[in-house]
Amino acid sequence: MTAYLLTNHLLNFMAPAAVLALLLVLLSRLIFGIFRSKRAAGQPWWTQVAIVFIVNVAILTAGLLFFGHDGKMLTYAGLVLGAALCQWVLLRGWKA
Repeated sequence: MTAYLLTNHLLNFMAPAAVLALLLVLLSRLIFGIFRSKRAAGQPWWTQVAIVFIVNVAILTAGLLFFGHDGKMLTYAGLVLGAALCQWVLLRGWKA
């Protein structure tokens, strides 16, 4: 496998994690701003995106190792649940 193909595979593997992290953080900021008071949201948005992205890649890697190939719907369901839980922790959702 060439370096180009390896890079292409890795980027395609991590694309769902990146898109979900970015959309989740930006939409939670929008909803947080509409329905919450002026309380600070914790970390900066780019830090939240990076943390959620790392958690998402770990979940995708665990799904790849467990099932033997990527793209299983159970892995994507775990990706959504893990990202939501991570964002809930980052926004201190238990204090709401």
